[in-house]
Amino acid sequence: MPPDNREGRHRGALVLLSAALALDVSGVAVINSALPAIGARFDASGSTLQWAMTAYAITFAGVLLLGGRAADIIGRRRIFALGVALFAVASLAAALAPALPVLIAARALQGVGAALSGPASLAMLSQIFPAGPRRNRALAVYAATGASSFSAGLIAGGVLTDLFGWRSVFVVSVVASALVLVPVRLLLPASTPQRSSLDLPGALLVTVGLAFLVYGVTSGSDHGWAQAQTVLALVLALTALAGFVLRELRARDPLLPLQIFRSNPVKAATMTGAAYYTGVSGLLFFAPLYMQDVLGYSPFQSSLAVVPMGLIVIVSSHVTGRFITPAHYKRLMAASLVLIGAGVALWALTPQDGSYGVNMLPGIAVMSVGQGIGFGAMTSATLEGLPAHRHGVAGAVNVTAQQVGSSVGVAVLVAVATAADSGDGTGGRLAGFHAGYLAAAAVCVLTALLVLALRFPEAAQDGAEDGTALHG
Repeated sequence: MPPDNREGRHRGALVLLSAALALDVSGVAVINSALPAIGARFDASGSTLQWAMTAYAITFAGVLLLGGRAADIIGRRRIFALGVALFAVASLAAALAPALPVLIAARALQGVGAALSGPASLAMLSQIFPAGPRRNRALAVYAATGASSFSAGLIAGGVLTDLFGWRSVFVVSVVASALVLVPVRLLLPASTPQRSSLDLPGALLVTVGLAFLVYGVTSGSDHGWAQAQTVLALVLALTALAGFVLRELRARDPLLPLQIFRSNPVKAATMTGAAYYTGVSGLLFFAPLYMQDVLGYSPFQSSLAVVPMGLIVIVSSHVTGRFITPAHYKRLMAASLVLIGAGVALWALTPQDGSYGVNMLPGIAVMSVGQGIGFGAMTSATLEGLPAHRHGVAGAVNVTAQQVGSSVGVAVLVAVATAADSGDGTGGRLAGFHAGYLAAAAVCVLTALLVLALRFPEAAQDGAEDGTALHG
């Protein structure tokens, strides 16, 4: 293929993979603004309605490792296409749902589709763009898309629901998925399937364990940590996850080869992913409650408040792209976490009569710079020192860590906020929010210190791409 054609195909592949990532990430957020309309349509209470969000998170987190392993073994392009197709079918089912249980089941299937396509897309990105400046630039684009898609999803969901009704949120997802699917064979490379097993017992254990973990934390946050359903879910989660670790230590073809954690960059990326999303998702959980319940913002106004986040993330990701090299991974991830922590901590100064420009925008801006700085480095470090045939499962590990931060981390922050709420009306709630912000900031800063304590290679080793080097 002539160089110009190859370069054009690579750019097209980057757009395609970034678009799929945007679908996956925004799929978590796009339904937020539509929930009141969905509840009114199906006459659903809040405790029932929240499953339209939780079902996606549970299946997404639970199937990620299986999706990464399947991409490595069956073929990345095949699994990517299967995931996007499932997402499209599930979005159509959600758009046409005649009852809430059908909508919840469709959301769960959306999560499965995202869990299949996500790890495969990151693995193909490393396959298409060799290590060096071209991969760094590609990762900057990919990172900017991923880091800004959540806020974009919040905004899009509010606009679509206001203009066309809640079903339009899912119709747009169907169209977007179809547009991603059309050029898959043209733009994405095929990969040779491996002669290895999927480790289905391990897949079942980790899927059940993570699903019960997300359910348990969600239930504890909503209904109380001493409730029987919460305790049972958490016990089952710990049992299944312990069984998974034992299985992986003994399996000949493990779903998650635990030796990938011999790479300090992989360890750091995993910790960063969890803390990064604890901070960001924690702020995005508390901020709308503050803006709507304390300041009287409408849901649409509170979604518009995060518009600067997406814009700043895009700019900071682009600027940082040139520095995404193994020699800078550690500093970029640590700086990212410190800035996210600082931005969230600024919200602990918000008063009962706060101004957006004075009390909220500075924190959003600082946190957004941190997001843009860290996402690309975290994504690159996830693959550092690993053989190419492990890239799918390594990407799945990092996204799983992010989901743990978004679910388990935020549930812990909610528990902190609840304990700090004096019960004295608005002032008590605000004190709880402040405690949650400070706890999130502490998680980010402490994790940054742990990342800095790890020894990193100063430059990529010669064997990093072919798997002969594992940095420890």
